[in-house]
Amino acid sequence: MMSFRWEAGPKPVDGIWAPWWYKSVHISTGFQQSKKYPVPFPFSLYELLEQSLPLYNSLRRHVKQTSSLIKSSLPPPDLPVPANEKLLAWVGDEILPRESAKVSVFDSVVQGGDSVWEGLRVYSGKIFKLDEHLDRLFDSAKALAFINVPTREEVTSGMSPAFNLYGCTLIVLPEWKPPVYDNTHGITLVTATTRRNSPNNLDSKIHHNNLLNNILAKIEGNNANADDAIMLDKDGYVSETNATNIFLVKKGHILTPHADYCLPGITRATVMDLVVKEQLVLVERRISLSEFHTADEVWMTGTMGELTPVVKIDGRIIGTGQVGPVTLRVQNAYKKLTEESGVPIPTYHRT
Repeated sequence: MMSFRWEAGPKPVDGIWAPWWYKSVHISTGFQQSKKYPVPFPFSLYELLEQSLPLYNSLRRHVKQTSSLIKSSLPPPDLPVPANEKLLAWVGDEILPRESAKVSVFDSVVQGGDSVWEGLRVYSGKIFKLDEHLDRLFDSAKALAFINVPTREEVTSGMSPAFNLYGCTLIVLPEWKPPVYDNTHGITLVTATTRRNSPNNLDSKIHHNNLLNNILAKIEGNNANADDAIMLDKDGYVSETNATNIFLVKKGHILTPHADYCLPGITRATVMDLVVKEQLVLVERRISLSEFHTADEVWMTGTMGELTPVVKIDGRIIGTGQVGPVTLRVQNAYKKLTEESGVPIPTYHRT
């Protein structure tokens, strides 16, 4: 009696269908083997790969929802605002759909975190405080020694900016934003043990993307079931929260920390101007944590959050635990300012 041994595949004569053939028909041949490393791409076909990528990416977008071969094992995240799914983003010199807007793994923001950013608000077709945001953007880029910065009208890699061979990449991400905080009833804060960066280490006046200092504080806030976290400077005075500037009201006076350890926010500066115009007393100085605990009112400021009342800090009720009269007064003044000022967008159409 003769026996034959079928040699485990694949074999060159089997062609490109070998994986499907052996998997479905000849499972016992041992075709499937554990692979430690991916099969190296033949360098001789590199130019062909480059030429094929645009077509591949186009096809990939169309079959992404149905093909099990390229679908991620994780479900796609829900967007807070579904309308954002169809928005376009500007990356470098291209306008791309959301899922195609990507940054190279060789970009310096990935490898070193050296990038700068701005968040803008649009009110009724007008960009609020555009010039101030652009001024800060270009100041931050200059402070980080960026080269080939896009012009004001147009508005990669290593630890040294000198290695950034391709210059800067301008990215514009237009999105609808849901409310960041509860500006009607107020929010709660806790004090983080993570201290705000000192100008000796990293100047807060550079509006950069390296936000680990703030993220560590935010994690503490999350763990305490608070909305955000207060950050102190090296001497124990309040600097800001992990995402906003902060103010307090005491006996009719409005106080805010010096912008030494905190970002000199554009909304912060706008509110300070409004406070003066409202003929309220404004004081900028070092403020201890206990002064915030015993304040009559507290609010935070930021481009996305605007003016956010704070009703509890570290378990202490602020004032009456309700949004105070001074906070409401400044909130209304800010709302009126956003309605009256801004740079119009020529293509804006009210929907």
